[in-house]
Amino acid sequence: MATYLADWLQFGVRWLHVVTAIAWIGSSFYFIALDLGLRKPHGTPPAGVGGEAWQVHGGGFYHVQKYMVAPPHMPEDLTWFKWESYSAWLSGAALLFLVYYLGADLFLIDPEKADLPAWGASLIGIAGLALGWLVYDALCKSPLKRNDTALLAVLFVYVVAASFGFAQVFSGRGAMLHTGAMIATIMSANVFFTIIPNQTIVVADLKAGRTPEARLGQEAKQRSLHNNYLTLPVIFLMLSNHYPLAFATEWNWAIAGVVLLLGAVIRHFFNTMHKTGAKLWWCWGVAAVLFAIIVTLSGSPGWRAGEASDAAAAAWTQDPQLALATSPHFEAAESIVMSRCSMCHAREPLWPGISHAPKGVVLETAADIVHYAPLIERQAVRSHAMPPGNVTGLEPEERQLLASWIQSGDGVTGR
Repeated sequence: MATYLADWLQFGVRWLHVVTAIAWIGSSFYFIALDLGLRKPHGTPPAGVGGEAWQVHGGGFYHVQKYMVAPPHMPEDLTWFKWESYSAWLSGAALLFLVYYLGADLFLIDPEKADLPAWGASLIGIAGLALGWLVYDALCKSPLKRNDTALLAVLFVYVVAASFGFAQVFSGRGAMLHTGAMIATIMSANVFFTIIPNQTIVVADLKAGRTPEARLGQEAKQRSLHNNYLTLPVIFLMLSNHYPLAFATEWNWAIAGVVLLLGAVIRHFFNTMHKTGAKLWWCWGVAAVLFAIIVTLSGSPGWRAGEASDAAAAAWTQDPQLALATSPHFEAAESIVMSRCSMCHAREPLWPGISHAPKGVVLETAADIVHYAPLIERQAVRSHAMPPGNVTGLEPEERQLLASWIQSGDGVTGR
């Protein structure tokens, strides 16, 4: 019953996190597009108005005006956009705790990298998130803040270095997830520690009859722009834990770096379009090249297997699965899967805390193993996603045996 309830708790928190993240990302994208799409007001605008936009949605028309600092008088019904950020981060932190810290042995720890206790790995993860914000904030307050290009370049190097550090102590899944969580922490902390406090000071100054400092708005805008460019990489990194070709490679930290560039290029296209109307189609060409680099990195070092035997190759031309089942390597492959995988991937899993076979993949019979050969290849041959954290001690020689077996039925895996 405890495992059953725990699974539903994770599902509920994950659902909450996705919903709140959608709300946060949606409002962020909208206001960046709105800010960049502002045009010079027609006629004589109210004092302090620097731009306006006309929009249509849901059958109605909207006329939006932006005050470059603040309006002369503060309205009573002012809407604050902050709870989306806070709830997204809090739900994400809860999910991180439930999945990666309570399940550290499966999802966070890789004994081949660092044989850490669950509490030690969790503390390293938490410290990494906190340090990420502290270093980022210090850089944004340094003289670099006067040069956006230099600041972003240094921040890029820092995030890649942090991702590399995570990859040295955590499993691939844990490293990519913590890189994303660190960026998400930076983004939410920007809202909590800079954007909202600065706006609060502006509101207080207006109510007291003082003229707010323009610096406050400029600082908030810079942090908001950073958040805008970081959004797409965060989404990729959070999704990556479902795709072993992204996380279960020794180059996962480099993939994280390329994703930062990929997200920036895509946002540059849309930001430029909203601001000037120009469509920089070359951005999509660059994005395609960057994505191709990610795909290449995910397979390097690639799958190494010997040539299939002539008999197996001939059998495959008639029946791909028959080639796998009759391969001279199948007996060894079956033994490996049964000893290293089936305790979790069973109709009634034996591993503590697992009530159902992960992803519904059952590996208990010869027919099961042949049927799921494509997944075995992706999870345990092309990548080292399985077993998670290599908790069952799958040896490199055993992975090679699996590779040789799958090569016997080349084509079954869809390559």
